[in-house]
Amino acid sequence: MMIRTIAFSALVALTACEETTRAVDDAARRSAKLAVSETVLTRFPAVPKELVTPFTDCVIDNASASEIGAFARDAVIGVSENTATLVRTVLERPETQQCVVRAGVNALGTA
Repeated sequence: MMIRTIAFSALVALTACEETTRAVDDAARRSAKLAVSETVLTRFPAVPKELVTPFTDCVIDNASASEIGAFARDAVIGVSENTATLVRTVLERPETQQCVVRAGVNALGTA
């Protein structure tokens, strides 16, 4: 009985940890989207305004966890040329380019 109680307690703790991790990840992704959207709007003039959101989603969906963290940080301190460079880095990935094409963007304009 004691082992079951310990196992149940561990499962509850693990579930709570996963939920906390998911909440933190979601918050970071929302912040990162703000920075990427601003960067796309201000530094990628070839992207039509109506495609900024799908374009941004493609960048976020193909960014690594550390890149998401950098974008989220930039949402707080302000976007810069470093943000634009990181967006370009993610855009160079074949998966991101395929996503952008699927989203209806035919030309990747860069600043």
